[in-house]
Amino acid sequence: MTSEVPPVVRVVVADRQPIFRRGLVEVLCDEPDLQVVGDTDDALALIDLVVSTKADVVLVDLAVHFDGIDVCAAIRQARPEAKVVVLARADHDSELAGAVRAGARGYLLKETSPQELLAAVRAVAAGSSLLSPAMASRLLDEFAVLVRRHDGVTDGAGTLSPREVEVLNLMAQGLNNRVIAEKLFISENTVKNHIRSIHEKLQVHSRMEAVVRAVREGLLHIT
Repeated sequence: MTSEVPPVVRVVVADRQPIFRRGLVEVLCDEPDLQVVGDTDDALALIDLVVSTKADVVLVDLAVHFDGIDVCAAIRQARPEAKVVVLARADHDSELAGAVRAGARGYLLKETSPQELLAAVRAVAAGSSLLSPAMASRLLDEFAVLVRRHDGVTDGAGTLSPREVEVLNLMAQGLNNRVIAEKLFISENTVKNHIRSIHEKLQVHSRMEAVVRAVREGLLHIT
């Protein structure tokens, strides 16, 4: 009996710094399960590249465009299957909050080690959302500012069931559906149904946005 070979993850890299971009490509190319199918420093070229290569994961520096949030949203619209991982500098915290709303699935500082980068690409490709504790703190602080300015309570926030709140807590820890199912002694399909319901009630489109909004509404507390 032959073991099934997992599909290769197609990755596109977008960064305005040629040396940094080349370094990312070299790190990724050394891995047999990852394939760099394109790289660019241009936002307009990036969208076409993601579509033409059928990219699974897009590593993008928000600085590839004067409004990096537009890039995240455009990728999601052009190829919904692609998972966007934002590469951020420490001083770009305000843009990260917008990236959540635009559907980005992962957030990494440019100081991230090669090992952490590879783990992040594989995790996001497998369906997980990725947010380090440090980045979570930055995002939550930014959302707190936005809430104080103009946001009210989401109508559906108070209607989450106790089980959905449990699922949300585990999502906030960055756990994938399989691990959540094991911890709650339920099936993966049941987890998916809970997540779908959470998204509908909180009026969000991604796991990470659900977590951030739940913290904002006081349903979760991340320390």
